[in-house]
Amino acid sequence: MERGTLRVYLGAAPGVGKTFSMLDEGHRRAARGTDVVVGYVETHGRARTAELLEGLEVVARRRVDYRGTAQEEMDLAAVIERRPEVVLVDELAHTNVPGSTCDKRWQDVQVLLDAGIEVITTVNIQHLESLNDVTEAITGVRQRETVPDEVVRAADQIELVDMSPQALRRRMAHGNVYAPDRVDAALSQYFREGNLTALRELALLWLADRVEEGLERYRDEHRIDASWPTRERIVVPVSAGPESATLMRRAARIVSRGSGSEWLALYVTRPDGLTAISPDQLDALRAKAEELGGTLHTVVGDDPAEAILDFARAENATQLIVGASRRGRVPTLLRPGIGERVIAGAGDIDIHIVTHDYARTGSRWRPPESLGARRRLLGFAFAVLAPVLVSLALLATGEAHSLPIEAMTLMAVVVATALIGGLVPAVVAALSSGLLLNVLFTAPVRTLTVAEPENAAAIVIFMIVGIAVASVVDTAARRTAQAAKARAEADALVVLSHSLLNAGDDLGGLLASACELFNARGASVLRRGEHDVEEVVAAHGAAPASSDAADVATAIDERTTLALDGARLPASQRGLLNAYAAYAKVMAERRRATAAEVERLRLAETDRTRTALLAAVSHDLRSPLAAVKVAVSSLRAPDIAWSAEDEAALLETIEESTDRLAALVANLLDMSRISTGSVQVALAEVSLASTVHHAIGPLERGERIEVAIDPDLLVRADAGLLDRVVANLCDNALKYTPAQARIRIDAARTNGHVVLRVADSGPGVRDRDQRRLFAPFQRLGDVPQGDGVGLGLAVARGFTEAMGGTISTEETPGGGLTFVVELRTCAKEQP
Repeated sequence: MERGTLRVYLGAAPGVGKTFSMLDEGHRRAARGTDVVVGYVETHGRARTAELLEGLEVVARRRVDYRGTAQEEMDLAAVIERRPEVVLVDELAHTNVPGSTCDKRWQDVQVLLDAGIEVITTVNIQHLESLNDVTEAITGVRQRETVPDEVVRAADQIELVDMSPQALRRRMAHGNVYAPDRVDAALSQYFREGNLTALRELALLWLADRVEEGLERYRDEHRIDASWPTRERIVVPVSAGPESATLMRRAARIVSRGSGSEWLALYVTRPDGLTAISPDQLDALRAKAEELGGTLHTVVGDDPAEAILDFARAENATQLIVGASRRGRVPTLLRPGIGERVIAGAGDIDIHIVTHDYARTGSRWRPPESLGARRRLLGFAFAVLAPVLVSLALLATGEAHSLPIEAMTLMAVVVATALIGGLVPAVVAALSSGLLLNVLFTAPVRTLTVAEPENAAAIVIFMIVGIAVASVVDTAARRTAQAAKARAEADALVVLSHSLLNAGDDLGGLLASACELFNARGASVLRRGEHDVEEVVAAHGAAPASSDAADVATAIDERTTLALDGARLPASQRGLLNAYAAYAKVMAERRRATAAEVERLRLAETDRTRTALLAAVSHDLRSPLAAVKVAVSSLRAPDIAWSAEDEAALLETIEESTDRLAALVANLLDMSRISTGSVQVALAEVSLASTVHHAIGPLERGERIEVAIDPDLLVRADAGLLDRVVANLCDNALKYTPAQARIRIDAARTNGHVVLRVADSGPGVRDRDQRRLFAPFQRLGDVPQGDGVGLGLAVARGFTEAMGGTISTEETPGGGLTFVVELRTCAKEQP
């Protein structure tokens, strides 16, 4: 069955018009031919709201007696039985009267959605669980009725019913919200203009965050990398230089001009850590960012410009603030700096170039490096030694080759140097190879003079080509490394998507995968509780105990964070980390949904059991008691002289009724022990044949039972429990077997177990009913009222499983039902 959809009307305070809007939507749907009913609407005595109820079908409420007063609640069963297309349910956070099917109305709504019914409901912002403390601080009133954020966040549509504080206070003063005797108190307390303004802003911001989450999901699903400027988000690349404070102050000023904007400071460090700033400097940057209302983020990147742009796109930034370059004009012309490359690759992200006191003061040029320090040192050594050694080898075999072969051989040395050490060592190799080619192999040799002009041109071209080839080889090597990283990220996303489709809620496995991918020492999921104290929900490895202690942290939701320790996260992997956080969020929501469903099923089963028990008590306990009462009253009647036969018959009635009552109470007590897990089992070697004979001895019509069991067959069981199992199975078989038919009990050893079969030739049980045959209070078929409450088979299954066995059913050849009980055999009995 397809799950129903949920639409929520969200308000900042009572009286803004949520219920009115919900009912108005109900009338619009009904006018289009949709089957709409009102499950529960509270008018609060408002005339206009009551008028809107007219014309809509209202499901009658269920009356519940609680502490001497009659309470009304939504009749959940009646709504499901009515099965409308749309049901209107007011006050989502409402707490139901004890004894209702569900404790909370939002749980009623989940049941309706599971039944495939669309639900339209209402809730105020102060009833959201995550905002309970905030709204208490604003209004001074703690809301006792709350609804989990996940329930509202999972809604298919959330519509804000907005009203300015002044308009709401006017509506309150006109008596359109509360009764006249409550207006003055409400206006001077909860409905103060400041309170309403704060609650309204809280509702707008919360809904804006939900809209942004939906936008991010849409962008991810459609693989949209371009920035969508739905909210101003500014990224400020910073460094250890003093100009960083100027850039952050400028970002703070820009953000302060518009509501809902935010800014993020970004520090990019290299993978080798050689240019990383000290922890004290990083802490100072973080403190400055927080002081100005921003946050500091750290990423690892081979190319700072590319890392800045990757981070900005991952965060859907709309603006970048970049400081004017310290480099002079000539170095900038020869090779563009970070700012110039950021501008070139920004696309639709706006760039602000901010000048400062250190602009154009000069800085040391550093080439882009993707290799470690050891590889670069090896490259320089190769650039110095390899051309010399190759030149000496060429001199030793000078008669076997000419200048073109010598030039190509030295060119190969340049290419090999680029592969080993990167661009700069390759440039050194090109220059030294050109010099050696001139001195050792170009006439006149052993001098820098070149006799032929074309040879001089060839040497110059050789060095230019060598440098160009080295640059191409170095770029190709870096692109290869980037492609390998992209492939690793793609593989990780494939694993994540596969896990999302097939895995359960194994947060530990997710964290282990994150540690492996990001090369982290440990990972944890942290949840912020009361007083903003973080607690570890799940952990792997050397997991950080708080967000501050983590090297990398990203938000899963408002209160939950994914934290990594020992990870150096490149900016290009920021989106992958967000994917892990999103998956962790899905896991958490799945776990909460599973827990809620288990609790709902438990409550439903408890309610069903309670109902069945009351039905049993109302008849099956009353019948034997009434029979005993009548028989005793008859025997004690002073005006009747009973014959011996009549007196014996009455005494027999008393005995039969008390036996039935005793059996009934025994089954009820046994079922209670099984349900609470308090069954005491004393396993021992038990003779199966003697136990079966002892169990069927007291049964009425027990002479119809045939027993074919080896007297020496032993099982490991509790004699008392096994006796009850056999007695209940045989009693059930006797009820359903025709009077002239017999019941057969046999047993056999198989694979270290003993299989006991109780076969009857009754009507049997349909396949669809066999799954509920052993459930409590099941009475399948035409069993006379008063002939048990349907607990015998449930008790038999509970006792069998308590002894480590199993019980099942199979069809009896020729018709009927066979109960199959499998128990462990004793060690000495095993073949």
